[in-house]
Amino acid sequence: MEVLEALHTRRSIRSYSEQEVPESVLEDLCKAGMAAPSAGNQQPWHFIITRDKEIMQKFAAFHPYAKMLMQAAAAIVVCGDDRNMRYGDYWVQDCSAAAENILLAAHAMGLGAVWIGIYPRQDRVDQTAALFGMPEGVLPLCCISLGHPAEQKGPSERYDPDRIHRDRW
Repeated sequence: MEVLEALHTRRSIRSYSEQEVPESVLEDLCKAGMAAPSAGNQQPWHFIITRDKEIMQKFAAFHPYAKMLMQAAAAIVVCGDDRNMRYGDYWVQDCSAAAENILLAAHAMGLGAVWIGIYPRQDRVDQTAALFGMPEGVLPLCCISLGHPAEQKGPSERYDPDRIHRDRW
């Protein structure tokens, strides 16, 4: 799949088959995440991969938009290491770029995925950090639910020329 096709056809997939996602694919997704741009090349990202149904169930119990994890083959929690950052809060942008790379790579590999936002909701940050045993200074940005799609969605046309401004607003 070419990049522009992936960009225009990627959709949030919340329903999955029971087919497993191989460990090598999960590693490739993390490699795609780490290929993202990073302010000052700080690369603040860390990824927590889980296949543990009990952990995913506990996450879904406190996160109101994570019920799809009950069907997911795996999940990747994208985290930012806020310790020793030279450029302040840029971990959010860096990790967002990493998460988008993971979503696009998953789609290109034929997987379904959806971004489940965590940061900046402090209650979700605290509960996620506790559930995954995250160290102080490492913050969860989002969780990406992954699996082989059990639903198909067509492209969503979002282009709006009224939101493009030339030279000035």
